[in-house]
Amino acid sequence: MEIVKNEAQKQYELPLGDGAVAFVEYVTEGNKIYLTHTEVPKSHQGQGIAKKLIHGTLGQIKADGNQLVPLCSFVSSYVNNHEQWHSLLSEGYQM
Repeated sequence: MEIVKNEAQKQYELPLGDGAVAFVEYVTEGNKIYLTHTEVPKSHQGQGIAKKLIHGTLGQIKADGNQLVPLCSFVSSYVNNHEQWHSLLSEGYQM
């Protein structure tokens, strides 16, 4: 499964193969990306889809050289529990 950055909708998407899409919405300001809301279709919940979505999204943010501001509680919790992503946090942002 590959993450798609849908700039028109301002979201990172994870197509789920049956027409369903999990996504995390974002807002940008300079080189900062604010992740604001994560959503997984009810038919796919409880399968670890959100974790895969966030892991892939953070990988893209890192590859793009951007800084993260996790406003979504799920993203914040994920980053807090995965130290390898702490370096993405925007300067001055504290978990």
